[in-house]
Amino acid sequence: MSKVELNKKVKNFKLAATGEQNITLTSLKGQNVVLYFYPKDSTPGCTQEGLDFQASLAKFKRQNTIILGISRDSIRSHEKFKNTQKYKFDLLSDEEEVLCTQFDVIKMKNMYGKKVRGIERSTFLIDVNGKLRNEWRKVKVAGHVDDVLAAVKALNKAKLSRT
Repeated sequence: MSKVELNKKVKNFKLAATGEQNITLTSLKGQNVVLYFYPKDSTPGCTQEGLDFQASLAKFKRQNTIILGISRDSIRSHEKFKNTQKYKFDLLSDEEEVLCTQFDVIKMKNMYGKKVRGIERSTFLIDVNGKLRNEWRKVKVAGHVDDVLAAVKALNKAKLSRT
């Protein structure tokens, strides 16, 4: 499977999502899409990252941008996590690591001195035409959502100046 590249179209995908739905990239055309990959539901860093996106959700919506969280957790786990935290955006389940592989976010990590395969916290910005416009890898949660929002605003401003 080909990996994503900046300024290239992202291959369409279809994943199960919260709310008993399947989400495809093509169904989101016409909106900017922020895909944020996180290691595990209901862990402190992942919860805070989701809460930060939730706190800025209205700002992203005003920028014609949808937020989607992705991990390898099951839909059942995602539903519980989403409901507990009152997230107003969907979470996608990638148990088969299809999207994780496409975006190259599975890495060897140290967990209590033991090597394990896991998701490296990463975020990707896809424009209204399905092209990858920005990526953040090895994300630190603090301040990250502000950086993503600034990139979305810059992308929209650049699009306006071209029209």
